[in-house]
Amino acid sequence: MESGEEALQRAISTVSQSDPLIKLLEQVKLGRMQSADAGLRAITVSWLDTYRKVVEAGGLSREALRRLDPIPRLAVLIDEGVLPHDHQAVTSLQVSYESALQRATE
Repeated sequence: MESGEEALQRAISTVSQSDPLIKLLEQVKLGRMQSADAGLRAITVSWLDTYRKVVEAGGLSREALRRLDPIPRLAVLIDEGVLPHDHQAVTSLQVSYESALQRATE
């Protein structure tokens, strides 16, 4: 059986593998890519879906979920104009995260 720390590390690894904030947003900041680029948006939406699935998978404590809090990452995406705050992928992840946090045990 997987420990809480192992589950958290697996979740972080899954979310990090396709994280567009690391490389793609750097390209936006450097002016090499536009924040409204359809490819960037598709990659970002796919990543948010992966993030949502990780959060919904269960098995994470409230503390672990707090470490996975998507709100700061979502804020960056919204501030950079990659996705609007009311995009379905954004709201879906927020709802899933809040629900998982409420269900989680300490």
